[in-house]
Amino acid sequence: MIAFVEGQVDTLAPDAAVVKVGGVGLLVHCAPGTLAQLTVGQQARLATSLIVREDSLTLYGFADDDERTVFELLQTASGVGPRLAQAMLATHRPDTLRTIFATQDQRALTLVPGIGPKGAQKLLIELKGRLGAPSGAAAQGASGGPAAGGAAPGVTPWRGQLLEALTGLGWTARDAEAALADVEPVAAEAEARGDTPQLPVLLRAALRSLKR
Repeated sequence: MIAFVEGQVDTLAPDAAVVKVGGVGLLVHCAPGTLAQLTVGQQARLATSLIVREDSLTLYGFADDDERTVFELLQTASGVGPRLAQAMLATHRPDTLRTIFATQDQRALTLVPGIGPKGAQKLLIELKGRLGAPSGAAAQGASGGPAAGGAAPGVTPWRGQLLEALTGLGWTARDAEAALADVEPVAAEAEARGDTPQLPVLLRAALRSLKR
């Protein structure tokens, strides 16, 4: 198993990075949030998970060991492959996912692209207890938040959806992350009113920011 790769970032793509290690360029598939932390020409260290198939060897990269651990545990559920596991981590942070499965929060799980209500029910049953106990702010709740009714700290499912939408439109992960920072006040204003930030509204605001 390749536990991590460390070297200079050679190129960045919407869903992967090429990292030079010992004169070899390794293609590492990463979520948008991880790619946004990388810069071409600079050193990087990524925790990795190697997926071996009959016809391919695919390397997935993560910001830290905890993300990699959750990525691998998610795939112990039937029907969950590396792409879906990565989509789950692009939408929710590792500790938020622990809370989702600990509290059986179906609504929060269906925010992940590719997971519907029936699939969420099945995954909640299969993965309950496998990811370990949540800690920190995410333990307060995954979708409903604290008893007062506000959103739980650290839970921003719209971020993963907006990142996916922007990179799907051809923007780089770095540009998409910059646009997310610009629309954060729009989302915060909606949450302050007790509303859920609407992806179409955020996407329009992000595109205006990118075109400036």
